[in-house]
Amino acid sequence: MQSKSVSLVPALTLFPTLKPPHKTLLFHQILVLILTFLAYASFHASRKPPSIVKSVLGPTIPSNSTLAASNLSSTDTGWPPFDGPKGTHRLGEIDLAFLSSYSIGMYFSGHLGDRIDLRLFLVFGMMGSGVFTMIFGLGYWLNVHVLGFFMGVQIICGLFQSIGWPCVVAIVGNWFGKSKRGLIMGIWNSHTSVGNIIGSVVASGVLEFGWGWSFMLPGILVILVGILVFLFLAVNPENMGFESPGMVIEMDVDVDVDVEVEVDGEKNLQKVETEEAMLLESDNLDTLAAIGFLEAWRLPGVAPFAFCLFFSKLVAYTFLYWLPFYIRHTAVAGVHISHKTAGILSTIFDIGGAFGGVLAGLISDMIEARAVTSILFLLLSIPALILYRIYGSLSMPTNIILMFLSGLLVNGPYSLITTAVAADLGTQSLMGGNSRALATVTAIIDGTGSIGAALGPLLAGYFSTRGWNTVFFMLIVAIIFAGLFLIRIAKTEIKEKLNMGK
Repeated sequence: MQSKSVSLVPALTLFPTLKPPHKTLLFHQILVLILTFLAYASFHASRKPPSIVKSVLGPTIPSNSTLAASNLSSTDTGWPPFDGPKGTHRLGEIDLAFLSSYSIGMYFSGHLGDRIDLRLFLVFGMMGSGVFTMIFGLGYWLNVHVLGFFMGVQIICGLFQSIGWPCVVAIVGNWFGKSKRGLIMGIWNSHTSVGNIIGSVVASGVLEFGWGWSFMLPGILVILVGILVFLFLAVNPENMGFESPGMVIEMDVDVDVDVEVEVDGEKNLQKVETEEAMLLESDNLDTLAAIGFLEAWRLPGVAPFAFCLFFSKLVAYTFLYWLPFYIRHTAVAGVHISHKTAGILSTIFDIGGAFGGVLAGLISDMIEARAVTSILFLLLSIPALILYRIYGSLSMPTNIILMFLSGLLVNGPYSLITTAVAADLGTQSLMGGNSRALATVTAIIDGTGSIGAALGPLLAGYFSTRGWNTVFFMLIVAIIFAGLFLIRIAKTEIKEKLNMGK
């Protein structure tokens, strides 16, 4: 049955062979994974330019530095109002403007996503993100030096970007059951790292032509992918004539009555099932069809994982927004590398993150313990960050290896919680497996995480003036707190495994 809130996919009119029986359920599942992958990768590609241009906009390496002399260029003049002594503070405030509006918008986006056409809502978010990413870049050609302009653009852009995540997770949750969800979503969630890599390479590649281009091209990319999503994305299997795998299908009362009359031999059984469905619908009309914000918070596991993600995302987004700046301002083997090289080199962290997401998903599926897997990655990330800070400057190979390892361990739990865990919690048995609450639960978890994501880059901007050791200490403390929130759930998972073994 087709959801009343979802409009017909336009591409079905243009390409009738996309309909069953010409195309199977597996084909459409793969198509959905590809389209949502491209959609969120483009979101992240357009989110990456601010980190790439930081070293161009902000305070420069001192011109009297012998280490920097060979790498100073015309782009090392800075850009008011980010080039003064408190330039890193201003850059951190720009990150805060974007990420705070993103986190606030996430709660509202998830709430709306369970009530309206997810495909159109997603496309709306992609178009707005693309336009305002380009508007930020226009500041270069218009010679804008007003902090309020950049902050205002980032606030609006953050609101549009917040639409993306609840939508894509809800759509993928509609198409896939819980079997091997950790592995599937671990692979799928590499879109975050792939988007960061694309954004870094594109923004770094055109940086020498003016930092405005670093925003213009990723903005165009989001819009183009948005058009593709509008044409081809189906929100749920019912739109294509399939049943939802692993989900309870909501039945109309009229249809239930027809089934009861027609299937005479199983009349009593069908009547019981219909009465149960009607009772469930009447008791939860407001919560299952579109679960309330507070009701979603009270679901088991939602709050601990949300607060864990607060600290996990604080760490991940500090690297997302400040790693190219850190690489540019930290000599490797006694040499400061260029803006372009620093931006491209930072992609090693994202490559590690892609592997980390897949590995965390695979391990959590194998041991069937999401919290235990997350804590394992969090604990191992602490020595990884310490080693990167101490030994990352020794040589380029050492820097690359330790950056890859740090990305793998930092992004593993972040990826797992925002995908498989959110989908598990959003379709748990207390709601009858109903996926209508998935966008709301996803938004709560990622929205709470995004508050941490907003705080991390801001604190990094302030703490970096006191030395990078202070920044890394902040990250390690955040990791410890992230692990503490999952201890109780991890104990429960371990006890369940021990009891099963008896």
